[in-house]
Amino acid sequence: MANWIPTWLHRLGSPPTFYRFAGAVRPWALALALITGAIAAYGGLVLAPADYQQGDAYRIIFIHVPSAWMSLFIYFAMGVAAFIALVWRIKLAEVVAMESAPIGAAFTFITLVTGSLWGKPMWGTWWTWDARLTSELVLLFLYLGVIGLFHAFEDRRQGARAAAFLALIGVVNVPIVHFSVNWWNTLHQGSTVRLLGPSHIDARMLWPLLTMMLATKCYYVASLFGRVRADLVAMESGKDWVKALAVEETA
Repeated sequence: MANWIPTWLHRLGSPPTFYRFAGAVRPWALALALITGAIAAYGGLVLAPADYQQGDAYRIIFIHVPSAWMSLFIYFAMGVAAFIALVWRIKLAEVVAMESAPIGAAFTFITLVTGSLWGKPMWGTWWTWDARLTSELVLLFLYLGVIGLFHAFEDRRQGARAAAFLALIGVVNVPIVHFSVNWWNTLHQGSTVRLLGPSHIDARMLWPLLTMMLATKCYYVASLFGRVRADLVAMESGKDWVKALAVEETA
């Protein structure tokens, strides 16, 4: 292990340590996701004004846009975990990468479905081979490819390494999805929310959108930690720490 990795991070990479850490954090992340999600939904569906062009139809953005952000964020996180798994052969990184894929695929699917529902009244069609839509569809296929490749091997660690290679190759699609509306002339509107510089959206619409973004990230943490904990127990069922854990839970 490289010397630049902090000691606490090295210890957190231990399956039993991470199992306990994730168990402590997960309820708080889930509670925060539910609370912020409810606040964001009320702000976006009730308090935010109707759009001057799209009327109330635009309100789907409070699901569509955060899901789109998460589809990219999770793929990037999966790529980082895959890189760590391939370079340092850290078992926990493999698990994080593989368990991120189904969550990211779900967010990407929601993005495509809500985008179609939004596109029908705005563009007059459920689907068009727009650069943003097409690259987002490719992202879904990449997620599904990682999941399928992982489960195609009897040796789960061999499958994880093969899927990690695919995940790393697919990272090139993330900036394509993000910058597609700037690089090509597309039907999809440009970015209205900017982290650097002013956002081109009413403040009464912006705060529910940002709050929902926080809710989806908290949900990702809660979901990922739950999936990783279950996978660690299944993967290390014969280890002493899992046996001790079983004794603790039955005591």
